[in-house]
Amino acid sequence: MAGADKLYTPELLALAVALADYPADPAMPLHGQARSKSCGSTLAADFAVDEAGRIERLGLQVRACAVGQASAAIFARAAPGRDLASIEATHAALTAWLAGTGGLPDWPGLAAIAPAREFPARHGAIMLPWTAAREALSGAAAES
Repeated sequence: MAGADKLYTPELLALAVALADYPADPAMPLHGQARSKSCGSTLAADFAVDEAGRIERLGLQVRACAVGQASAAIFARAAPGRDLASIEATHAALTAWLAGTGGLPDWPGLAAIAPAREFPARHGAIMLPWTAAREALSGAAAES
């Protein structure tokens, strides 16, 4: 399978389309942003959390390649119920995995973007949702 064919699978492309299920909502109280230095992709995230700081609802505005869009959809599907500690742990595990020093993190659906590990220019786009969530949830933790 050629490089692009291995990366842009039907599953990955379907995930990119799934972002329509998570529209941005600036009325939510928490907001985070991230930008990939390697490709310029951006993601803005809106969150509502419960009294324990767990994500209840989220909305995303993603301007990224299909890999970044798929990563955002994977994040969005499994983010409800997660707190800052979970987001930070997954962010660290993703960073290690992309650097080749750790295994694929335990986050449902990440196997769909596993082929992107071989494309370093896509690594920043993969990290966008976790980076934006850390920013937003860190702000909420600081206010508590």
